[in-house]
Amino acid sequence: MREAGLDRSTLRRLLGVEAWPVDPVPARIREVCDHGAFLREELILDTDRGPIPATGLRPAGDGPFPAILYCHAHGNAWEIGRRELMEGRRALPSGAYGPVLAAAGYVVLCLDMTGHGERQGDGPEGALAKAALWRGETLLGRMLGDLAQGLCILAEDPRVDADRIGTLGLSMGATHAYWLAALDDRVAAAAHLCAFADMGPLIAGGGHDLHGIYMTVPSLLRHGDMGGVASLIAPRPQLVCAGLADPLTPPEAFDPALARLRAAYAEMHADERLEVVTDGPGGHVETPEMRAAVLRFLSEALGP
Repeated sequence: MREAGLDRSTLRRLLGVEAWPVDPVPARIREVCDHGAFLREELILDTDRGPIPATGLRPAGDGPFPAILYCHAHGNAWEIGRRELMEGRRALPSGAYGPVLAAAGYVVLCLDMTGHGERQGDGPEGALAKAALWRGETLLGRMLGDLAQGLCILAEDPRVDADRIGTLGLSMGATHAYWLAALDDRVAAAAHLCAFADMGPLIAGGGHDLHGIYMTVPSLLRHGDMGGVASLIAPRPQLVCAGLADPLTPPEAFDPALARLRAAYAEMHADERLEVVTDGPGGHVETPEMRAAVLRFLSEALGP
């Protein structure tokens, strides 16, 4: 069930987000490449905090198509950023998601998060997080605000069916995918891999220190935990994937978060809209079973 005191307005306050993006910012196309089954567009989103480089993929035709806001991972590989969409990374042994999703008929958008990819010049993660805290903000809040700008771009795109926009990500991208869905009803479905677990038990076991400082939300545990955040997505479709040997999602932290999430869906009579895929010996990596589940889930939830 939803935790008392943990709601959308509380989350935005704890994140230090004063104004939530609801209108698209100007987007400039830098480059267009034809990949046969889809076009790739390299974009710049002109925001009041500076330009955000982004990669967009769109199938041939006028649409409207379902869309995926793809959230890239961290992995202490700040140089990758949105390149993950087309090039993948080690934690995605089945390959990059971008070409697969675009060929299946989704419009896809991925933004470089601050400190990653072409935005490494913004500064290192620690400096960005400290500056945000001094301003009464959080780095996670800034990242989610940027992703909301991407959501605005997709929702206003005439080639996109605004009622069929999903989020997808692994690791840091997973955290972004379900937090954004919790904060914004424009996300119709959320799929996330290798990050979902309550922070309280992780802190008790020391596992929280494996997360980047970007994820720190002061005072969150006074109101609830990650299971409560993801519960705000109910009754919209949600897919949770986790390896139980992953130090970021051990059973002692994953199980209570999942129990809270299941209760939220049961309370709304929407049990069938929550799907969970676990791998007992699995670590911090997407398995073939997870990949198959993601593609099936997105097809069923968004119907390309």
